[in-house]
This record gives sequence, C-alpha cells and structure tokens, in this order.
Amino acid sequence: MPHRLSRLSWPHTLRARLTAGLVVLLAVSCAAVGVAAVVELDGFLTGRLDQQLRGVGERFPASLEHDGRLPSDHDGDERADTRRQATGTFGARLFGDTVTNAAVVGSTSGTGDLSAPLSTGDRRELAAMPADGRGHTVDLSSLGAYRLMAVGGMDGDVLITGLPMEPVEATLHRLELVAAIVFGAALAITGVAGALWVRWSLRPLSRVAATATRVSELPLASGEVALPPRAPETDPRSEVGRVAGAFNRMLGHVEDALTKRHASEERLRSFAADASHELRTPVASVRGHAELALLHPGDVPPKVVRALERIAAESARMGEMVDDLLLLARLDAGRPLERRPVDLTRLVLDAVTDAQAAGPGHRWTLELSEEPVRVTGDGHRLQQVLANLLANARLHTPAGTTVTVSLEYEDSEEPDKATAVLKVHDDGPGVPPEVQPGVFERFTRADRRRTEGPGGGAGLGLSIVAAVAEAHGGGVTLDSSPGSTTFAVRLPASSESS
Repeated sequence: MPHRLSRLSWPHTLRARLTAGLVVLLAVSCAAVGVAAVVELDGFLTGRLDQQLRGVGERFPASLEHDGRLPSDHDGDERADTRRQATGTFGARLFGDTVTNAAVVGSTSGTGDLSAPLSTGDRRELAAMPADGRGHTVDLSSLGAYRLMAVGGMDGDVLITGLPMEPVEATLHRLELVAAIVFGAALAITGVAGALWVRWSLRPLSRVAATATRVSELPLASGEVALPPRAPETDPRSEVGRVAGAFNRMLGHVEDALTKRHASEERLRSFAADASHELRTPVASVRGHAELALLHPGDVPPKVVRALERIAAESARMGEMVDDLLLLARLDAGRPLERRPVDLTRLVLDAVTDAQAAGPGHRWTLELSEEPVRVTGDGHRLQQVLANLLANARLHTPAGTTVTVSLEYEDSEEPDKATAVLKVHDDGPGVPPEVQPGVFERFTRADRRRTEGPGGGAGLGLSIVAAVAEAHGGGVTLDSSPGSTTFAVRLPASSESS
C-alpha cells in the first residue's frame, strides 16, 4: 500500500516531473548550504568562546577557594578581577573527584552568595572532565548548556571555568530561521518560475501531442482520411525539434499509405461493381438456355435432364450472388438509397408469412407494438434485410426451433427522436464464438465446409444486413449463446411516428 501511494503521489506529466525535479534539486542545494553555514558558524562561535575561556583563565574558580565567598575588600586587586567576569560565567573547584565549590556570576557581581545548585549528575560530569585546557560542551541541568574548560590548580585541585552556550545557540537559531525563510521563498519563486519556463520550453512538444491526439481520433479503417495539419517544427538541433520533425515525417508516410489504400479500395469496389454488372447478362443467359433445354418436347436422357436442372439451379444461385455483390459495391460507393416513408410493421408481417411458408418446421411468433412502426428509407432494401435475417434463422437452426420477431420503438436521449428496433430471436444452438467477431463480414459462414445445398449461402446475407442498416443511419448487433441468439437492427424512426 505505501508503494502504491507513493506511485500515485508522484507527478505523471513530463512538465510536472521536470518542475518537481528542479525544485527538489534546489531544495537539496539550499539544505546543503544551510547545514554547512550552521555547522561552520557553530564551529566559529564555539572557537571564539574557547578563546574567551582561555582569556578568563582560572581566576574566577581560584577565588572559590575562600569557602565559596568573594574576596574581601582588602583583596582589592583580586576582587576587581572577579567583578570583571561576564554575567553567567561559571566556576567550579574539584579536589579529587569531589566538587568542593561551584558558583556563577550574576547580573550584579559583588559580595554575596553566588553558589550554583548542581545535581548529582552535574557533579559526576564535572568530575569526569579532563584537565587538558580544552573546551568541552556540557549540559548542566540547573544552568543549561555551558562551554567548560578544566585546568590544574596550584594545590593539586582542578579549576573549571565555563561560559554559557546560550548566545551561540541563539545566533544559530536566528541563522536557521533566516535561512528557512529565505530558502523557502526562493523555492516558492523558483517553483513558479520553473513551471512557467518548463511549460514554455515544452510548448512544441504539447503541439505534437495535440496533433497525435487528433490523429488517434480519426477513423483510419476505411474511406478517405484527411489528416490534420502537421505539428509546427522548431529548432532541429533540440530534442523537441527532432521529435516534431520525425513525427511529421511519420504522418507523411501514413498519409501516403492511406491514400494508396483508399485508391486500392476504390479500384476494388469499381472492379466488383463492373464485374457484377457484366456477369448478370451471361449468368441470366446460361440460366435461360438451361430452362429452355428442359422444355424441349423430345426424349432427353435422365442424366442430361439432371445436368440441365443443376445448371439452372446453380445459374440462379450465381445470379443471386452477383446481385448481392453489386448491391454491396453500390453501398460501399455511397450511392444514396430511396428515402420514402416505410411501414416497417407491414414489411415484418409479409416477411414472417413468407418465412412460415419456406420453413414450416419452425415455430414463428410475432411481438409487435400496438401502433405501426414507420421509418424513412428504401422499402425494398429493408425487406431484403428482413428476408436475410429470417432466412439465416431458418437455415442455421434445426426444425422445431422457435423464432420470435419483435418490433418496437426505443426512446432516445435526444427529444423528439426515437429509434425503431427490430429483433430476430431464436432458441437454436447459437453462433459459434469464433465466428461472432466477423459474422457481419463478407463470405463468412458458420460452417465453411458447407458450400452448396439449401443452406449453402455465399456468406453475404448478414453483410448486406449490416450495410443496409448503416446506409439508413442505423446498425445491427448480435448477442448469441447456446439456446439464445438475437440479431437487433436499430433504425432512426420516421418523424411522423415519433
């Protein structure tokens, strides 16, 4: 969980990362400078304090040999030296490991009791100090932090002189406060200025990203594609300039490939349309000659009759395939369909009646709304959609399957607009999962081994359903599982019916 939180808190954009990195580096630099300044000043002030201790010497602790009292007036010279000690000067006398006397100079020096209260721990620390004439920092519980220096006395005792560390600590704290304020302001100003600078520096990269986003939103699968303007190029010597130049060159290659692909599609559509148109006449001629031969009054061997019947049947099947290919080619070319009011309810009734005659072994049911459902479109092509869907349900399900055709209005999010929904549902075995992704593509069959016979379609029926639905501004979907298959066609409803 902490690792996940750290990942979420770290900025994701390059701009934010550069700004954060700049601020972090500056913060580390400021912290290093601040620590170095405080450590150096601490050492300097402590050294000055040691020099003061050497200047004071052992005069004040030596005066404590008189039972802890200041010298009398007749000791004028020594008393005058004691009075010259700075306020807070500490003195102590040790004999062996025992502190015999300890005092501190008050704000008004002179005669009086200047004894300093020491705890057992303080006395233990004072007794442990080496008499090496060097400064040592000791924290006295009753007086605070002191810089102490111990030297040997004339009587075999140890004399300790100390000055308070409070002025040094106050100076260091003041420096830390000033450094924190100055460095904090510098970090804030640098953060804002750095963000603006990084944003200005990365503007060309932002334009490249915006161009890439617009390209990613374009439908590149088919049709003519117009790519957006190229990203503005900057100095090619910079990293951003090289990225923009490489991106623009890539867009040029993509545009060339899309242009060639579109030209190839147009040639293929033109070829399919021309070939289908040209094949209609010879196919119809072959079929007519076969039927004419079957009407010959003379005796014809059974094998010849069978051959002629097969020729007529296959010619009729080929003619239907050519018509389907020609229709698809025209729809791909964007040729407009008829735009007339169509009573979709009547078309459903006629199509189900024809399906009952063609598939008496199936159970056909209707679920229609009370009011007629009307759309605007090509009635002949919509009738072909219904015929293909019902034929698909009849040919790919066993006898006894229930096929339900429903037709209703579906409310739309936009006011005064509705959608006509036509559903063909059956409780057959369903469409195989491996076939479902490409079920609306051309020449797709549930059983590719079946190429002839009553159920041997060319695999163009559902592709025609999808193409006609899209040409009417709608679409078709499939929801299939074992025991339940539903094809749903959605078309914009006529304004008169909504």
